[in-house]
Amino acid sequence: MSSRAPMWRAIAAFAVIAVSLLLALNLKANLGLDLKGGTQIVLQTKDSERVKADAESTDRALSVIRGRVDALGVAEPTLARSGDTRIIVELPGVQDPREAAKVIGQTAQLSFHEVKSIPAGGEVTPAEGEQLIEDEDGSPLLIGPQLLDGNGVKDASAGQQEQSLGEWVVNVDFNGEGRSGWRELVSAACANPAAGQRVAIVLDNKVISSPGVVPELCQAGGGASTQITGNFTQKSADDLAILIKGGALPVPVETVEQRTVGPTLGKVAIDASIEAAIIGIALTGVFIMLVYRLVGFLATIALGTYALLSYAMLVWLGATLTLPGLAGFVLAIGLAIDANVLVFERAREEYAERTSAGLPPALSTGFNKAWSAIIDSNVTTLLAAALLFIFASGPVKGFGVTLSIGVVASMVSALIIARVLCEWAVKRAYVKGHPGITGLAGTGRIRKWLTESGPDLMKRSGTWIVITLVVAVVSVGGIALRGLNLGVEFTGGRLLEYSTSKAVDAEDARVAVSDAGFTQAVVQSSSGEDGRENISVRLDDISNEEAVQIEEALASVAGSVEKERDELIGPSLGKELRNKALIAFAIAVAAQMLYLAWRFRWTYAAAAVLSMSSVVLTVVGVFAWWGKPIDGVFLAAVLSVIGLAVNDTIVVFDRIREHTRENRNQPLRGVVNEAILQTIPRTINTGLGAMFILAALAVLGGDSLTDFAVALLIGLSVGILSTIFTASALAVVLEERFPHDPTKAPKKVADPYANVDDGKSTTGAVL
Repeated sequence: MSSRAPMWRAIAAFAVIAVSLLLALNLKANLGLDLKGGTQIVLQTKDSERVKADAESTDRALSVIRGRVDALGVAEPTLARSGDTRIIVELPGVQDPREAAKVIGQTAQLSFHEVKSIPAGGEVTPAEGEQLIEDEDGSPLLIGPQLLDGNGVKDASAGQQEQSLGEWVVNVDFNGEGRSGWRELVSAACANPAAGQRVAIVLDNKVISSPGVVPELCQAGGGASTQITGNFTQKSADDLAILIKGGALPVPVETVEQRTVGPTLGKVAIDASIEAAIIGIALTGVFIMLVYRLVGFLATIALGTYALLSYAMLVWLGATLTLPGLAGFVLAIGLAIDANVLVFERAREEYAERTSAGLPPALSTGFNKAWSAIIDSNVTTLLAAALLFIFASGPVKGFGVTLSIGVVASMVSALIIARVLCEWAVKRAYVKGHPGITGLAGTGRIRKWLTESGPDLMKRSGTWIVITLVVAVVSVGGIALRGLNLGVEFTGGRLLEYSTSKAVDAEDARVAVSDAGFTQAVVQSSSGEDGRENISVRLDDISNEEAVQIEEALASVAGSVEKERDELIGPSLGKELRNKALIAFAIAVAAQMLYLAWRFRWTYAAAAVLSMSSVVLTVVGVFAWWGKPIDGVFLAAVLSVIGLAVNDTIVVFDRIREHTRENRNQPLRGVVNEAILQTIPRTINTGLGAMFILAALAVLGGDSLTDFAVALLIGLSVGILSTIFTASALAVVLEERFPHDPTKAPKKVADPYANVDDGKSTTGAVL
């Protein structure tokens, strides 16, 4: 069976590449608005007096809003319900959201009423169902109950009266449901000459027109259509026609989030991310080839297929690619390298112990023995990605999706494609005769020194724990003294970013914004792309009209101003997202601990989680001292740090577990120290491979991704140290305080070479 395993793996690898290529050539990726430019509006439905906001009423509101969006003429809009009470509207290419927000979010409770009387002085007490209201000229009207609403309207359009050229009117056609109501209304009005035979057309409790019914209409008893008059301009007639044609929303809606991205920002981000990925893969490939020679070169070729696999999975699933999502793909490259490094380091150890067995069995055993650590580390990353998808909002959700796709693609490229190439290579006669060229035949002088005379790190376990506590105190001090610079995503408010054609002093921009009436605005400037200056303005919730005033104020001191980003987060949504971020972190910690407790022991799980928490606290503390923003992208970085930090720790703990089974009588501290020294090369090599990629992303990713990459670089660096010192030290202390029950004998580990395929045998082993 095992003699056929390489053949089946080769067939699987070829099939995966062929299918991926087919998908990539025939399907197109869905770009998020942060990459192609446009406006996203998130609406929250609210309970009305008659209708409860739930999934059913929100779906009906969605169909009404879709009609309004179609009337706006926006190309390829996207509308979808999110949860039970939210509607997401994406309008590609729309840079000025004022008109769209006004039309889309207008409640438009359109109703038709009979005018009962026209009060002339004195107070009038409305009877049940009646209402005292002012007409379009401010005069009082007493109107009767609603006899027809917007749901009875079939169509509406602006036009000009034939009899009075130049006067704009709104032509309204009624459907089958509305015609009976219109006939009843006309009959009631015609029977009341004292009130002028008038009807009142009310939009959101405001009379927009109260015309008298013409005699011809009274004689006809209604009809299938009518005209609304009321001193309209062409624009106001068009706007009203759109609202009436769209119909009445069954429930009121409120804009809780609005994002606008300029058309150039997305292109720059895509180009920068592609450059970062290419440079990162190239640098990582060179590094891996220098360390692992032939198998490193083959792993780099396999890594090149990662991009194809990831893109194919993205378009196959129909997922939307966002700006943070690009970062997720780039980050997953490091995970692919991690898997290869694990395999190659284990293969080196096996070859060193059993040189006479040859390269093929050493490599096969390397893949088999690394499998457990690879699965554990990738599961923890997928947990973090799933939490991002569930609890994050906007483009950051895309990071969770693409990180998950990237993890799967990285495992396929590392464990199937790379394995096929490497196993084929080490079975060549020339390679067998010159094992040194593979990179697996020697462990290196540093590795040899660490194994034979490395330091006793666990002798000072208490020292490492104290250092970790000191760093934690400094981090908490930064949070307490400097505070967290929470972004508008977590606090609510509005963030506006513009690029200018000339350099503008931040103080001049601040004065201009203040003179425009926004004295509380926080204005900052920074250098942007192509020599342009970037200006950001952060302030409380303001309207779209006020945002335009700020843009005009900046243009007065900066010349041409181009909008790069506009984010509006309602205060209720900001609080919700902030709470969700805390919940996501708590669940991430709990999920990691439960998984590790299941895979190892609770003592190791607690040590890993405490170590990981110290890494996250350090990253948050550094950002607090620097005054960097804590936003949704930072949340993505923190959850990624959790996955990466636990990945390294799992590798060490997996080796400790293996040595504990094989050397039951050896002291615990000696076992732990040996495991750390043996895995240090893997930890360093993996860390450097990921750092090349993150450094390229930090330099080339632009403002949007720089902070993300910096947070990950800090987390990765601190995580390496925490894995070597803190996690292992805590595990030793906890294990000594709460020792494992000695009556529970560990399972026996089979000889890894007993049934390994060496190219000649017909049986194999699965560890």
